[in-house]
Amino acid sequence: MDMRNIAIIAHVDHGKTTLVDELLKQSGTYRENQATTERAMDSNDLERERGITIFAKPTSVEWKGLRINIVDTPGHADFGGEVERILSMVDGVVLLVDAAEGPMPQTKFVTSKALALGLNPIVVLNKVDKGDAEPDRALDECFDLFASLGANDQQLDFPHMYASGRNGWADMELDGPRKDLSALFDLIVKHVPAPKQLKDIDKPFTMLATTLGADAFIGRMLTGRVETGQLKTGEQVKALSRDGKLIENFRVTKIMAFRGLMQQPIDVAEAGDIVSIAGMAKATVADSIVATTVDTALPAQPIDPPTITITFGINDSPLAGRDGKKVQSRVIRDRLMKEAESNVAIKVTDSPGGESFEVAGRGELQMGVLIENMRREGFELSVSRPQVLFREGENGERLEPIEEVTIDVDDDYSGAVIEKLTGPRKGELSEMKPAGAGKTRIIALVPSRGLIGYHGEFLTDTRGTGVLNRVFHGWAPHKGAIPGRRAGVLISMENGTSVSYALWKLEDRGKFFIGAQEAVYQGMIIGEHSRENDLEVNPLKGKQLTNVRASGTDEAVRLTTPVTLTLEQAIAYIDDDELVEVTPNAVRLRKRYLDPHERKRMSKSA
Repeated sequence: MDMRNIAIIAHVDHGKTTLVDELLKQSGTYRENQATTERAMDSNDLERERGITIFAKPTSVEWKGLRINIVDTPGHADFGGEVERILSMVDGVVLLVDAAEGPMPQTKFVTSKALALGLNPIVVLNKVDKGDAEPDRALDECFDLFASLGANDQQLDFPHMYASGRNGWADMELDGPRKDLSALFDLIVKHVPAPKQLKDIDKPFTMLATTLGADAFIGRMLTGRVETGQLKTGEQVKALSRDGKLIENFRVTKIMAFRGLMQQPIDVAEAGDIVSIAGMAKATVADSIVATTVDTALPAQPIDPPTITITFGINDSPLAGRDGKKVQSRVIRDRLMKEAESNVAIKVTDSPGGESFEVAGRGELQMGVLIENMRREGFELSVSRPQVLFREGENGERLEPIEEVTIDVDDDYSGAVIEKLTGPRKGELSEMKPAGAGKTRIIALVPSRGLIGYHGEFLTDTRGTGVLNRVFHGWAPHKGAIPGRRAGVLISMENGTSVSYALWKLEDRGKFFIGAQEAVYQGMIIGEHSRENDLEVNPLKGKQLTNVRASGTDEAVRLTTPVTLTLEQAIAYIDDDELVEVTPNAVRLRKRYLDPHERKRMSKSA
């Protein structure tokens, strides 16, 4: 069967998953009376809650006798490892650009990857029916972006369309009939070449594994595009590593193809199709699955290196083991190794002593998603502050990762944002221009170290109206010391349950992270001090009772609502001598050393 393989790429929230929903509906994938969900491709719980795509997922539709395999990809650079591998599976990309926002940092990130692979994009200007849409400006900016990324003449001559993914239409002209997406389907069939692999159907079977999944009944499954030949269920094949070494021989127990939102078993996989196969025990992402007569591995895309590292350890607080079932370091290690196997952007190493593990990745969001998934699976962990990974330059100098930060903010707040980025955080302003009514776009190059924990502060500075996007820019010489958190913390000096009277008496000392009747322990951080030093307080102290009572002396204590930190905010908030205790039901902050005497001793030796 003739086919096309495409990926849909875009910046976060430009409407990829919503457009795929409409493509599925209009291609007749659903029955007339079938119950459907919004953003059907975001099947993971965290994806649905956060409204973002984390895992790349293929689907397929049929159009006028052709099969179109479509891959929905993540927009966040933190999940760029997914995007890089997926693009090597397809022959064309649909680049979605918000007609109001224009190309954004992640648009640049995913487009540069697509152009480097020689793919010719189709540009779809989405959300043109929004009030502030400027499709002509957005189209000019797309052309400038392609030119700045070194696109060739063929890539610069890209076809473009106007669309509204939510309303389910796409047209070649801005004032077209606005009926359905058939014009987009037709353009994909015309512009995207058929897989060149279709010609290689007589050669021996080869396939490059791009994603790893697991099925409760079938076991481990590798997904990829069949490069050459055919594969039948039950055939004997072998797995080769990147450098051509044999990993294992195995028999293919099942071949699953993507048909609509479901995976269906098929008997024969042919060159050009995107399929999942089962039966292997060791083979993983970036390995080649080949016929027994083949000895050379397929070339795999190099993956961008990790930029930050976090230490995962066992939870050794006095409240350990109350919530979670999985608390041993061995169980935590197995789970992290399993994650590193399927997610090539993550690296796990054992720290000396074997009680904790260094996990390196792309960014705080990616780490937050991993920790959130683990706590939902019943794990208890203690997590350190993120540290930036340095590398050595050619002259022996120390290099650190720099990120390009793009901020859209109301004019009133632009001064405060620039001051924070270019002052203590050592950023350099590279561009500043108006971005629509009363808004400014600020582009700056800032060390990754300076951005750890900045997002919460940024939302406060802009009253929640600013939009911040960041993408890895490159390596630069070390910029010197960057000051950390200014305020000290309030530390509990007792084990027990917090009392509202005690917290009320301490309210002038700072703001609290806990309320009344919560379990606390010695060394636990229960609030932020109003000054720069840490302060030990007693949140258990009750009211001294006397036999004298006057009316009006015993009004109910009214506490200020405590500040509730999310998991990512907590990880960004802590200092180097502090940890986040993560359990299925709680996120607590604590000092690394709970005993005050040990803390003093360690701070002196440091």
